[in-house]
Parts: sequence; structure tokens; C-alpha cells
Amino acid sequence: MNLSPLDFIIFIGYCVFIIVIGILVSREKKGHKKNSTDYFLASKSLPWWAIGASLIASNISAEQFIGMSGSGFAIGLGIASYEFMAAITLLVVAKFFLPIYIKEGIFTMPQFLKLRYDDRIRTSLAIFWIMLYIFVNLTTVLYLSALALSVVLGITTFQAILGLATVAVAYSIYGGLKAVAWTDVVQVIFLVAGGLVTTFLALDAVSGGQGAIAGFSQLLVEVPEKFDMILEETNPFYKDLPGMTVLFGGMWIANISYWGFNQYIIQRALAAKSVKEVQWGLSFAAFLKLLIPLVVVLPGIAAFALNADITRYDEAYPWLLSNIVPTGVKGLAFAALIAAALSSLSSMMNSTATIFTMDIYKAHLKKDASENQLVSIGRLVSLVAIIIAALVAEPLLGGEEQIFQFIQKYTGYVSPGIVVLFAFGLFWKKTTSNAALATAIASVPVSIIIDLVFPTMPFLDQMGVVFLLLTALIIIYSLYENKTKNRVPENYVRIETNLFSTDSIFNVAALAILFITAAIYIIFW
Repeated sequence: MNLSPLDFIIFIGYCVFIIVIGILVSREKKGHKKNSTDYFLASKSLPWWAIGASLIASNISAEQFIGMSGSGFAIGLGIASYEFMAAITLLVVAKFFLPIYIKEGIFTMPQFLKLRYDDRIRTSLAIFWIMLYIFVNLTTVLYLSALALSVVLGITTFQAILGLATVAVAYSIYGGLKAVAWTDVVQVIFLVAGGLVTTFLALDAVSGGQGAIAGFSQLLVEVPEKFDMILEETNPFYKDLPGMTVLFGGMWIANISYWGFNQYIIQRALAAKSVKEVQWGLSFAAFLKLLIPLVVVLPGIAAFALNADITRYDEAYPWLLSNIVPTGVKGLAFAALIAAALSSLSSMMNSTATIFTMDIYKAHLKKDASENQLVSIGRLVSLVAIIIAALVAEPLLGGEEQIFQFIQKYTGYVSPGIVVLFAFGLFWKKTTSNAALATAIASVPVSIIIDLVFPTMPFLDQMGVVFLLLTALIIIYSLYENKTKNRVPENYVRIETNLFSTDSIFNVAALAILFITAAIYIIFW
């Protein structure tokens, strides 16, 4: 499939538009050079709507458009549990986690670990996150986006990877988080609007031209098994979404780890004007999250009903772009896909640079680094990270069937340990540094052992088991140390009585989100 001249102009015009916006918002004020707060935290000036939009734009990438549509084709609406549960998780993070982070004035999540525990944990987790962002997150977004780009433009996957990396570098490296966040506001409009257009056209095709509502009704009749939110054990994909565990088990671990302790998500929240702004921003993001299954899951189900001629699940969305979306609209739909990819790439590059600069370079390599040096190192690390990811993306991921599920499983090896480290660090003052370090070291080995001993256990259930084992480890170790030393650690988080209070706007929004999510599960149980 090739883009028509009109579609190609729309697509290229969009890429140029984003680069121009990124450059314009990155301009330095006369007589003012960017410092580390400007570059890594957008001068702590982001309003609530920019935070919410940037969160979703950074989260929704080719991983969702391509990967989750592929899982929608294979599994159905059940895969949207990641999105619906994420909406609730955002409320928890907004109310209980972010007020503490903002009070502590941190730049990075490893920096919080240093304040709460010690530098050993900060450094080890910083190195881990840098590796994760480069070799899992950046590579995944590059490869899945390039997969669609190569089909549409008739180029090789590697050429597409280089093109994506070049555009992301062009607008994000110079301006830092400010350029990322403000271009995200534009990109979230394109990715939601363009994605909904593809969904409408796919549903219209299912109904034979009778409209999207008729198409959705027809899907419910033709493929009702694709609308099971809670899968039975007889379902061939039960191992991916193990029934009630979705609501009460390991998926909470995955979501809390991602939304509560993930640098490239939390970073734009740390750039908020105030706690109130960040709480409004996350509730706005939660509303947007409830829309995302319409954009990324329903198209996959529609492709299944249309008997899409594909050889692997992750080809479902590119197939729709090729066969359903007409000339003139195809450029807009494709721009939505690329918008999702670029926003995620730029966010991951910036967060990789932030962690390396603040937790490795400034903390260990050059403690007296000037503000200009910190910004320069940040830009250099962003460039190096995207180059490495571009070189390894295709060799690393070329053979995977459902890449979204691949990501969930292997990040699941570390998610339980991350949640235990932060949750106990935030809310249990008796947690010791040695107990936290032991938990961090044990996380991956324990996950691998559980996987080997119980190979048929769904990976979400494995995450729940690992979480319980690591919880026992950190509690027992901490209590033992406190008893032998006869004192409680001094570097615990001091929580004020009014820290978790929220205003009426956030409270009403939270109730609405909880009601909508509950209704979805009741209807599609």
C-alpha cells in the first residue's frame, strides 16, 4: 500500500508542523539560558490540561495502535482492561503519590529512592531504567511504528526506523520536556481524532455502509466472544488475561508500577504548577484513558470480523489503513499513528536523559557540573539513546507475534519489585535501606524462578505471587534490622495530615470515572 499524493502531503505536512512547533516553544528568552529545571521539568510551569494531554500522548504509542489492535484482533475487548484499570490507577497516583513527590521536590524517581533509602538503590535502579527505556520501550515504539510506516510507504523497516528517529530528534532534543509536553498537546488531538476516524470507518465497513453504530451492533452479534471482559479458563488467551485476576490481582501491580513510579510518565506531573494542577491533569488523563479502547481495540475486533488477510496479529491496524481508510483520510489516520509514536519516543528520550544526567552524571561523574553542562549532557544522552534503539529494534523484536503482550510479560519481571520498593518507601517508615536493596536484587531472579517452576501460570498471576514474596522479604528483613539496631530508620517520608486532601473538582471527576468503569465491566462482563 502506498499513500496517495494528497495523503503523503498531509503526512509530511504533519511531521513538519510538529518540528516547527517544537522549535518555536524551545526558543530561549533573551538573556536566559536553559537550566536543568527548564530542560528536564519545563520550568515547572505546565497547566493541568497540558499535563493530561502529555501523559496520554506519551502513553499511547505504536505499542497501543499496532500492538493493542493486534491483541484486540486475537483476544478482544478484554485487552482493554489495561486501559480501564489505568484510569482508576491514575486517580490513586494523583491522590496518594504525587503530593509526596512534589513536596520532596525531586527530578527523578531514582532521586526519591536516594532520599528514602541510599545511593546504592538510586544508582542500581537508575541503570536499570536507562536500559529498560532504551532496549524495551524505545525499541518497541520504533519497531511497531516502522512496521506500519514501511507498509504504507513501501520502504524497509530499518529505513522507517531511521525516519522516525530523525523527526523525534529534530523537535525534542533541543527543547527538552517543554518541547515534548507542548507538542504532545497537539499530538493527542491528532491521535484521538485520527484514531476515531479509523474506528468509525472500520465499523462502517463491518455494517456494509450502514454506519458505525450499526457496525458495532453487528460486531456484538457476529463475534460476541470478542467482547468478554473477564475471560473463562477455556478461552485460548486465558493465560494473557486470567479471569478475575484482571480486577483483583497482578494487573494492579503492572498499572501502579507504570503510572506511579515510571519516570517518563511521572516527569510531566513533576513539572506541574501545583498539586491541584497535577491532580486535575491526571483526572483529565483518566477520562481520556477511557476513550482509548475505542481508538486502539475496536479496530482490531473489526479487522477480525472483516476477515483481515494478515499473517500476524500486529498487522491488523496496518491492514485497516490499507484496505478501509480512503484517500484523503488515510494521511490523517496515518498522522495519528505517527503522532503517537513521536510523542512516546520524545518522552522516553527525555526521561532517559534526565535519569542519566541527574542520577549518574551529576551524582557520580561530575558533582560540580554547571547548569549548562547538565543541559548539554541531557541532549547528548537523548541522541545516543535513540541511535542505540534504532540499531537494535528490528533484530530484537522482528520475530514476536503479539508485541504488546511481550512487553507486559518482561516488564512484569521487574514491576513487583518496583511497587514493593516505592510503596513501602512511601508509606512504611520502618523499611530499611538494606531490605530495599535485597528486594531490588531479588525481583528479577524470583520472577524467573516462579516462571520456571510454574510455566503454565498466567504472567499476571506470577506477578501477584512475586509481589507477595517480595513484600514478605522487605517486611521480615526490615523488622529484623530494626530489632538488631533497636531503632527506626531516620530517612522515612514524613506525611502531613492534610497532604492527601483533594478539592471538589477532582472528587467529582474521580466518582464519574469510577462509575463509568464499573458500568463497562457490568455491561461486558
